[in-house]
Amino acid sequence: MQQNETAASHETIVVLDFGSQYSQLITRRVRENQVYCEMLPWDVPAETLAGMNPKGIILSGGPNSVYDPGAPFLADHVLALKVPVLGICYGMQLLASRLGGRVAASADREYGPAVVSIDGCSQLFAGLGTSIDVWMSHGDRIEQLAPGARSLAHTANSPYAAMADEERHLYGLQFHPEVVHTPHGNEIISNFLDICGCRRDWSTGSFIDASITAIKRAVGHGRVVCGVSGGVDSTVVATLVRRAIGSQLTAVFVNNGLLRKNEAEENIARFQKLLGESFTYVDAGERFLDELHGVTDPEQKRKIIGRIFVEVFDQEANRFGNAEFLAQGTLYPDVIESASTGKSAARIKTHHNVGGLPAKMRLKLIEPVKYLFKDEVRRVGIALGLPEDLVYRAPFPGPGLAVRVIGEVTPERLAVLRDADAIVRDEIAAAGLDRDVWQYFAVLTPLHSVGVMGDGRTYANVLAIRAVTSQDAMTADWARLPYELLARMSNRIVNEVSGVNRVVYDITSKPPATIEWE
Repeated sequence: MQQNETAASHETIVVLDFGSQYSQLITRRVRENQVYCEMLPWDVPAETLAGMNPKGIILSGGPNSVYDPGAPFLADHVLALKVPVLGICYGMQLLASRLGGRVAASADREYGPAVVSIDGCSQLFAGLGTSIDVWMSHGDRIEQLAPGARSLAHTANSPYAAMADEERHLYGLQFHPEVVHTPHGNEIISNFLDICGCRRDWSTGSFIDASITAIKRAVGHGRVVCGVSGGVDSTVVATLVRRAIGSQLTAVFVNNGLLRKNEAEENIARFQKLLGESFTYVDAGERFLDELHGVTDPEQKRKIIGRIFVEVFDQEANRFGNAEFLAQGTLYPDVIESASTGKSAARIKTHHNVGGLPAKMRLKLIEPVKYLFKDEVRRVGIALGLPEDLVYRAPFPGPGLAVRVIGEVTPERLAVLRDADAIVRDEIAAAGLDRDVWQYFAVLTPLHSVGVMGDGRTYANVLAIRAVTSQDAMTADWARLPYELLARMSNRIVNEVSGVNRVVYDITSKPPATIEWE
């Protein structure tokens, strides 16, 4: 299952990414309209794009000007597919320029809210009246339309805020329909999907059916070893694989010594109930901690953990019938963040189940949720009948507490973090906020600070609390937790956790920060 079996099983819209901060939002908006959508780099090879058999293509925005030397361009093979195309912002300008129009810097740039007046009738704006509120973000504009194109809308500063060559089903929007600041943006995207002739057959049920069929086809009579962590991603994967191939699956829970308080015991009980004889437990904590001894670089930590995971799985595969496949809970944001540095994406960090895997790996990968966002995986989990407390559990990183202990990972530092983290989780759950906050945890910093406890001076650890709100982890904002809750967590931590005398709260959004500190 190295290729995308999901795309092959459904009608697909492809988003070509030209560097916009909103590219992932376009993908989500299309999926919300029950049409499968995938984002590809703007310079995707012709055979790869054609192999997706897209019903339509959306060109994202981007930070460049079409007339800049070396700017991303619209390749000939995109239009050669002769499917409907929608260009957004930079994508519209690329389309206009490619068709023979003229793009230039605008004397009056548009950033923020604007009102678009709709010119005449078009299926793209069906049902939207004569004017709409939109979100603009551009410094260039189209000065002259290409032959065969007509204006669909304008603003005071943009004579061509939307355009179309309707004979060839080519459309452009100068504004961003994918953002919430364009209130009717979803209707515009929906209208484009109608132009593409999409059936709207992308659903949780259809995904489950397609995944089970694809797993059966990929595995045949082979055996699969699946790493389960206790989180929703890997548990959904294990459940899908078990439904597809039954006893050919061995689900392995590896205790890497980097788990939260009481987590190993809770996971063992849960997996024995969910997976029965397909489940096995491996305690490799000492091995992980030995290899992490003295390591402080976060990327090196992740790669070490990824390597050891695979080595353990290899050993388990040999024990259980010489398995040929490794199933993982890789998600779409993991794939994007772990992308190699190149024209379209910079590597933010290595995920142990993506970029952290060794190049020479004997096992073939099975990654059925690789093209889903977290909320989509949760819907699949509910449809599979998994317990709600598991499905809605806050995300936990693959490398575990190793990336929440900043600096060297030692048993002593892990013990401090476990106790503090348990308090954070207990208090947020007690406040009834565990469903509202996307992720919440403690971070043990490498800092020490002076404090006073009783009548004595202390010099102890500084501990940070991180809590964020998000929909899919691509972007996140710091959670505005009640002051009283923050005070209770801080008071309990400094009184109940030996070695901590100061608690701080992280109020940084993503971007510029990531959710995890490492």
